[in-house]
Amino acid sequence: MTLIGEAVGVASGHLRPTRSLASGTMDVTDDTFQTDVLARSTEVPVIVDLWAPWCGPCKTLGPMLERAVAATDGAVELAKVNVDDNPRIAQSFAVQSIPAVFAIRDGDEPSLLQALELEPGHQGATEALARILIDRGEAADALTLLGRIPETPRSRSLAAEARLVESGVNLSASDDAEVDARLTALLERVRDDDGARQEFVDLLETLGPEDPRTNTFRRALATRLY
Repeated sequence: MTLIGEAVGVASGHLRPTRSLASGTMDVTDDTFQTDVLARSTEVPVIVDLWAPWCGPCKTLGPMLERAVAATDGAVELAKVNVDDNPRIAQSFAVQSIPAVFAIRDGDEPSLLQALELEPGHQGATEALARILIDRGEAADALTLLGRIPETPRSRSLAAEARLVESGVNLSASDDAEVDARLTALLERVRDDDGARQEFVDLLETLGPEDPRTNTFRRALATRLY
């Protein structure tokens, strides 16, 4: 889990906030944690401050956190959680004493795992964690993880890339000519070879609809199959 100093330090103008309070601070409950923290953390880092009204050190730390977050001009947000009123959040972080401060941000594996422990079916956290697993070469684990959520364009693209990694295809290390040659070779086999057809489709899925080759080769595939 990322500590407060690191999370605030990584904030920059590259992160564009889309919604926040004027101060960048919000009160979060067990019911709003998924939207206000988990979903929001895919856009900007969210600092989670676990506190209680009776906690003396919390009263000292809280204003310091608020000033630090406000100084980022919205690039980092602060979620304040009263642990007395919201025990489920406190339990998910395995907090034994307060104040306790954590940060959740997209691409932070411990934070994503923590988020999924609290909300196993969270789409954004699942897809972000799958991205990390694929980059690490753990394609089978990524596919298992993606199988737990409804299909979206992003999850479909990630699953296609994971299958390619499993079969030893590294699209990021291939230039356009190599990709074209592979698609052309696979096209000759798609009618009778299920594996070739799946790899062909996965390559197009990974290239994405914005790549002009995608429509060209999809039309060629339809001609071969029908």
